[in-house]
Amino acid sequence: MSKYIKIIGKKARKAIEIKIDSKTKNKVLKSFLSFLKKNKKKILQQNKKDIKFAQKKKLKSNLIDRLILNSKKLESIKKSVSDIIKLGDPVDKILEKWKRPNGLNIKKVSTPIGVIGVIYESRPNVTSDISSLCFKSGNAVILRGGSEALNTNKILTSLFRKALIANKVNPDFVQFINNRNRKIVDFILAKMTNEIDVIIPRGGKSLVKRVQAISKLPIIGHLEGICHTYIDKDADLKMATKVLHNAKLRNTSICGATETVLFHKKIVKKFCNIVLKNLQNNGCKIKGDNLLRKFFKGKIYPAKDKDWSTEYLSATISAKSVNNCEEAIKHINKYGTMHTESIITKNKKTAKKFIKNINSSIVMHNTSTQFADGGEFGFGGEVGISTNSLPPRGPVGLKQLISYKYEVHGSGHVRK
Repeated sequence: MSKYIKIIGKKARKAIEIKIDSKTKNKVLKSFLSFLKKNKKKILQQNKKDIKFAQKKKLKSNLIDRLILNSKKLESIKKSVSDIIKLGDPVDKILEKWKRPNGLNIKKVSTPIGVIGVIYESRPNVTSDISSLCFKSGNAVILRGGSEALNTNKILTSLFRKALIANKVNPDFVQFINNRNRKIVDFILAKMTNEIDVIIPRGGKSLVKRVQAISKLPIIGHLEGICHTYIDKDADLKMATKVLHNAKLRNTSICGATETVLFHKKIVKKFCNIVLKNLQNNGCKIKGDNLLRKFFKGKIYPAKDKDWSTEYLSATISAKSVNNCEEAIKHINKYGTMHTESIITKNKKTAKKFIKNINSSIVMHNTSTQFADGGEFGFGGEVGISTNSLPPRGPVGLKQLISYKYEVHGSGHVRK
């Protein structure tokens, strides 16, 4: 096993020795797009095998939902590849340049990170998105998908490698670990420091925790998505109802779904019945504090302290009243996971205060937290969302998968 993984790592290092020009990168992506279209039937057949395997293993319904590919999801995968083709190459761009008083010319120039390892669960679109984003940003990628998606990931990776070969590019820019042995993950995290530059975990809390505990490699990612929507006293009721409905229920299993709604106490009596009833009527379970339980006429369960730090990933929401915007900020910075927060208000001054004082990587005004996505940000897709304090933060797309170096030009300069 260790020999097999080490060989994959060495192949990835070898691949990035040759720099690929922008024109060739796009030709590879266009070929991949063509292969996705031609092999639709085969891809869906392989996905059906994975769904049967997942059902047999009795995986959670939210994992199976993420695993399923259909015509609509396949179109979404193709759109992401198409969007990435349209984006500019982020490599070898001058980010800054300046001249020192002594005549030295200094440039800060973008470079690929190197070899990226990705450990993920369920979502087959991750295989396509990450392969496309990593390759276009000049990085090699080693993919270790979940055992439940082995067949789908395998065919998607093979089609990308086929596109690389068709354009005379080393296929080892994209490699897939075709093995269900869970010990492989531990080996990658602890023993691949010479072969991999950064690791990106995408999956449930247990996977990310395991990566954080074992990894000797730098990590880009997030543990949980405990996202908040704060409905301010100056919010528009119709907007608040519509936005919260989308933020919670559009897709309950994604990390950008709102898990806690905060109401300014001055609007609880007026707003909570309409806003929360709309959620309840659409199958959402409500857990509320004492004030909300007093005024809400629908079914509401008592919220406990642990609910403020729970990522439900299902049709359940915690609801709490706060005295003002400052208290909302305090609650979010205490219980949030630095993912995505939103304020609904017509008051620009309050919105500014909220945006400037929240510590999260994404802060929104009058919009759904479900826009926390690289595709929605215009990144063409994402390899994940980072809640690290150090960059990259938020959706990690094409321009976030680069590093930089300083190029210094002199004319025989020596330092005194």
